[in-house]
Amino acid sequence: MNILVCIKQVPDDSVEVSVGADGRPAVDGITPVVNAFDTYSLEMAARLKESLNDGSEITALCVGPESAKNSLKNCLAVGADYAYLVKCDEVNDMDAMGIAEILKGAVEKLSAGKGAFDLIFTGKEATDVPLGQTGICLADKLGEAVITNIIDIKAEGGTVEAKHETEEGYRVIEAAMPAVVTVSKPEYDPRYPTIKNKMAARRKPIDELDVSELADAGSFAARMKRVAEYEPPKREAGIRIKEESDEESAMKAIQMMTDAKVI
Repeated sequence: MNILVCIKQVPDDSVEVSVGADGRPAVDGITPVVNAFDTYSLEMAARLKESLNDGSEITALCVGPESAKNSLKNCLAVGADYAYLVKCDEVNDMDAMGIAEILKGAVEKLSAGKGAFDLIFTGKEATDVPLGQTGICLADKLGEAVITNIIDIKAEGGTVEAKHETEEGYRVIEAAMPAVVTVSKPEYDPRYPTIKNKMAARRKPIDELDVSELADAGSFAARMKRVAEYEPPKREAGIRIKEESDEESAMKAIQMMTDAKVI
């Protein structure tokens, strides 16, 4: 099976981000990492490859700046066999349709040399701009089936069977391959790279694809404009109630809510 995993490099989402003087998130100095949902996506693809045990290969693909090669090296250390970068410094100014157009061009170019991809994995959304549309747009442009927000997957005989996450649990959906799947958080965590795999990943090449050869500039120009960004309001400090007894504390809390016309 020929598997493609599309990843995005984002600022580390464990670091609190504020809006800078220019009205944009101040992310300078924050370590860039692979988008969390893309790490789940790669792990799911790697587990599928291992379960098939049929010589399947995984290719990691990223649209981003030169620094994204570090993220692709990490992908090579935890399951990817090949990695490609579409170098594009303007990626953060694009919308999902534009990025999907570039990915479509990359899929077609890679397929010409490596054979068609049976499955394309993406994370369900990015942690920096969580719109959750790129994978869906890519499937539409490729004319392939798409299953969103999956938490498990099986593939056999040209058919993919995936668990689509819902608010109540999940539903099982089947689709003919080739297909695109977007991955939510499964019940397992991504694997950690071993020292041996890290060293091997450093020696593997990361080939570059020329964005101008994948799509016309007008086709991936942003159709949406980011007008402004705002920080969420800071949570105000709470009020601590410490009466002599639990009953008195409860009565005081009720009185305070009554005075505030909450109840």
